[in-house]
Amino acid sequence: MKRKKKTKQSIENYSQRILTILKADRKKTFNHKQIAAQLCVNDASSRNQIIKNLHKLAGQKEIEEIERGKFQITSSSEYYIGTVDMASRGNAYIVCEDLDEDVFIAANKMQKALHGDTVEFYVYNRKKNGKKEGEITQIITRSRTDYVGVVQLNEKFAFVVPNSNKMPVDVFVPLSKTLKAENGDKVLVSLEEWPDKAECPNGKIIKILGTPGEHNTEIHSILTEYGLPYEFPTEVETFANNIDTSITEGEISKRRDMRSTLTFTIDPKDAKDFDDALSFKQLPNGNYEIGIHIADVSHYLQEGTILDDEAYERATSVYLVDRVVPMLPEVLSNNACSLRPNEEKYTFSAVFEINKKALLENQWFGRTVTYSDARFAYEEAQHIIETEACEIPKEISITGETYTADTAIKEAILKLDELAKIMRQKRMKDGAISFDKTEVKFNIDEANNPVGVFFKTSKDANKLIEEFMLLANRKVSEFIGKQSPQKTFIYRTHDEPDDQKLAGLQRIVSQFGHQLNLKNRETTTQSLNTLLKNVKGTKEQNLVDTLTIRCMSKAAYSTKNIGHYGLAFDYYSHFTSPIRRYPDVMAHRLLQHYLDGNKTTSEGIYEEKCKHASNMEYLATKAERDSIKYMQVKYMQDHKEDTFLGVISGVTEWGMYVEIIENKCEGMIRIRDIRGDFYRFDAEEFALIGEKTKTKYQLGDEIEVRVKQADLVKKHLDFSLA
Repeated sequence: MKRKKKTKQSIENYSQRILTILKADRKKTFNHKQIAAQLCVNDASSRNQIIKNLHKLAGQKEIEEIERGKFQITSSSEYYIGTVDMASRGNAYIVCEDLDEDVFIAANKMQKALHGDTVEFYVYNRKKNGKKEGEITQIITRSRTDYVGVVQLNEKFAFVVPNSNKMPVDVFVPLSKTLKAENGDKVLVSLEEWPDKAECPNGKIIKILGTPGEHNTEIHSILTEYGLPYEFPTEVETFANNIDTSITEGEISKRRDMRSTLTFTIDPKDAKDFDDALSFKQLPNGNYEIGIHIADVSHYLQEGTILDDEAYERATSVYLVDRVVPMLPEVLSNNACSLRPNEEKYTFSAVFEINKKALLENQWFGRTVTYSDARFAYEEAQHIIETEACEIPKEISITGETYTADTAIKEAILKLDELAKIMRQKRMKDGAISFDKTEVKFNIDEANNPVGVFFKTSKDANKLIEEFMLLANRKVSEFIGKQSPQKTFIYRTHDEPDDQKLAGLQRIVSQFGHQLNLKNRETTTQSLNTLLKNVKGTKEQNLVDTLTIRCMSKAAYSTKNIGHYGLAFDYYSHFTSPIRRYPDVMAHRLLQHYLDGNKTTSEGIYEEKCKHASNMEYLATKAERDSIKYMQVKYMQDHKEDTFLGVISGVTEWGMYVEIIENKCEGMIRIRDIRGDFYRFDAEEFALIGEKTKTKYQLGDEIEVRVKQADLVKKHLDFSLA
């Protein structure tokens, strides 16, 4: 009896192990010898069991006999390809374009897959808690192998504890592969292998970042966490420094010469690279010639060079709280390609003839040479708009005639402001959504310590520049997009918002007395704009602004044009910032390619480049947010004795998030730290409610808080009720 039981158990094991081998490489066929080799058996009894199980599985339709003696896993519509999104406790969800909802994967069904991995997975016919369930059958590609973490040294080995809460396991590191890191150092560890029976992967330390909590360590850690560089390779710097950046008569002769047209830049006061300028000229017919001039980065950034390869890989400049990590070396970003005042520059321009009603009558696109007569900070341009006064003690020559700069520039800025307001009003009427979310900025001392917080708001001068950049981006993409036959181009797309998220927003804003009309696209955009207007200056403004943005789809780059929902444009591209965005460089190249009369280029190649650019933009955005969060925590470390008024910005079953009104710093009050009652989470009311006292802490309520803990390494704030 015992022998029979053992034989039955052995057969079951062989069936499962055979399926695992065939699932691991679904397109390959296996014979019994290949399976025996993978199972490390070579005795006759084992081979016979393998053959029996192969035929048994084939009879059950789980595998197919493709040729005599050669077997393959049965293809099934229940297998899909998707991306892992790690949740808590090692569980995950898989996002799959072919399914209408995410699929839950329990921790014991993960097959060592990690966050972001592309995997093959099987979907069960059953559901759990209303969710589809499945199991991962194969890891197709790892999304990453390098992780930032803190090293813990033992006598004979080390572990690296990853920073990311999306990484559910530590990494085992032999002492010989620690780079002599000291206990507690923040490091970059690279995964090498993950043995079948091991609970965690093996790895090696490839970079020591420094001591946790130190400023540069934390900033470099943020960049490293997302695979973003913080310095250029020496050979790239050398290549860039050897580029001929001189302005030559030979090159000028190939371009439209606009050096005699009044031209100026308006940028943030601390900007170092000026990649766009405006020119203004009144025409004899009463219309205005307005040029949007963009640094001609593609003139210097030649395809096939190590400089271009580096720019493509970076895809974007990264704007951290204390520094900019540029896409291009300084010799280009701050010098040759920066439209600095009183310098001639090569530019790529969109020139429009616009009438007094802000309607377009003519347009021209092409390479130019320009001369910037003046440089304004937004605050200076705003002063001109508000006071109609401009003091620039200088004379400038425009089309052969001499003018005082203050008169010419003042008139230009006032007229551009007038036209921009008409254009903006029309855009809003057409269904654009008006996001004017407040940006948090820090005053930082020489030691990189935050000594103050201020808010960056968008005024008329900002909106003036925004409207003319939007005009150039829209008209360039229209110019290409409407050509027949259709031509490959780089579009900036933005899909319609998610209906379920809008319904969730409706439930939340109704708590504050606001209503949304989600009947159709027109009523939705109108009511969203009304909502954003009505919450300005209220306690719930930042919460509502944030939640509304979260309802929106993510903007992305694509060769497939679906329009831009948020801007209400049928065609839209990024053309105006090639110093800091690689898609703009691609748009410049393609536009010139078609202006030269060439045929369309490969859509597939450019679609891959678009995906890369979208992904790098996403990582850069996460790094930027992390750096702001880090600086907020650093700022609050010095204010532990202070009491702050905050707004409850989120409520969960483990506590509530509170955003301080005066500085926008957000922290958590854990449910266990609320004294005097037992509180439960009410999902319908977005509130924590005391069982005895019925005290309610609801989304949007104002409460006073103090800092309980400020963790620089985890970039996390814990608050307590004051």
